[in-house]
Amino acid sequence: MALPPILTDPAILEGYLSDASNTRGSAEGLVRPASVEEVSAVVRHCQQGAIPLTVTARRTSTTAAPIPEGGWLLSTEKLDALYALNEAGAGILLGDYQRQVEAAGRFFPPDPTSRFECSLGGAVACNASGARTYRYGPTRPWIEQVEVVLPDGRILVADRSTPSPWPVPQWVQPQVKTAAGYFPTDNLLDLLIGAEGTLGVITRVWTRLLPLPAHVLAFLAFFPTREAMLGFLAEVRAGRHDPQAPLQPRCIEYFDRRSLDLIRGRVPVSAADCAVSIEVEYEGEAPLDVWFEALVRHDALVDDTIVAEDEAGLARLHAIRHALPAEVNEIIARNGVRKVGTDFAVPDAALPEMLALYDDTGMPAVCFGHLGDNHLHLNFLPRTQSEWTDAKERYMTLARRAVALGGTVSAEHGIGRLKRAHLAMMVGEAQVEAWRALRKLADPNGILGRGVIV
Repeated sequence: MALPPILTDPAILEGYLSDASNTRGSAEGLVRPASVEEVSAVVRHCQQGAIPLTVTARRTSTTAAPIPEGGWLLSTEKLDALYALNEAGAGILLGDYQRQVEAAGRFFPPDPTSRFECSLGGAVACNASGARTYRYGPTRPWIEQVEVVLPDGRILVADRSTPSPWPVPQWVQPQVKTAAGYFPTDNLLDLLIGAEGTLGVITRVWTRLLPLPAHVLAFLAFFPTREAMLGFLAEVRAGRHDPQAPLQPRCIEYFDRRSLDLIRGRVPVSAADCAVSIEVEYEGEAPLDVWFEALVRHDALVDDTIVAEDEAGLARLHAIRHALPAEVNEIIARNGVRKVGTDFAVPDAALPEMLALYDDTGMPAVCFGHLGDNHLHLNFLPRTQSEWTDAKERYMTLARRAVALGGTVSAEHGIGRLKRAHLAMMVGEAQVEAWRALRKLADPNGILGRGVIV
């Protein structure tokens, strides 16, 4: 199989050299293969010539994983076919794939915030997660098999019965939602999920689907104090593993006071210290009463609660939630500095301490995110380079504390190029060396994702 065209026009390359982290890279060439055979030809060529090869999809990453440091870029954008409801090319937009699946009455649960901008293959490569992870987990359990081109150019279809071609270093992951490091497994599929494109190029994905939920109730509830909110959260989480419990949300999202201030035009509630967004799947009658009774028990500002029982209402609440990261990115761009935002998750008992630590930023910041999994994003908003340096130091202090509490340095964004030092702090240099050895066995010339993860 001949190579696809190698694009070198700087004007074309420019569109592929940065991601959502505002990191910028460089590359000598770009290829956009339209088949797995063309991907294989590119990988073989680069392996033979020791040409660094970075896989890029839609560049929604916040860790610079798809940003090249020289060499070639391989974009999966043309691998976007839908073969069946449960089978699609890695380059298809995740949100478009989900729309087509849901039109047929089926449901693919993973919902990263960027799902209408990111690709299905990118979500698999990063083991992406989102709000619904509280109920459904990250992407991993919803993937049945993948077609992959290994670093030597071989084409395989891997499922959980496919052994890894290489010994996989074992380690004990923190018992929280995490996307840090290589998954400790003996099968190739689970090793590739979350490997961030360093052990193979995923070209096709087979998914596990569920029946589409009959109805979804959503609401945004406001609390006068954080203590009241934490009491409500404890009651909700008490039934997480009991299917008969009356409070069964699929997601629990958090907005601190500073977040509410940032989107005050969309959420005109001045007395609230914080807010929680909930989504609940149901059949029959909407379970409004049981949820409002719980809100009343925990002193929520029930008269201000925003309820959504139809598609328009759901879209409004989703717009509120998604407006926050968009507003943060706009502020960062105006300030002319790079983003500094946490991606830590900690055990349940450690959440109050982390929330208190997130209050003490010394500069403008907002905190929001996946409350059910104790996975909140503290976004610093530095106005100067000096404040940016201070934010980085505070970030590392918070990372050390999250790890000391039994947490992770990356709950959903992965490691990429920007968090390698944080991962090493979390797992130790011996584990990092073991992963380097795995990479050397899999990819002798170190072409794939050079500098990503380790």
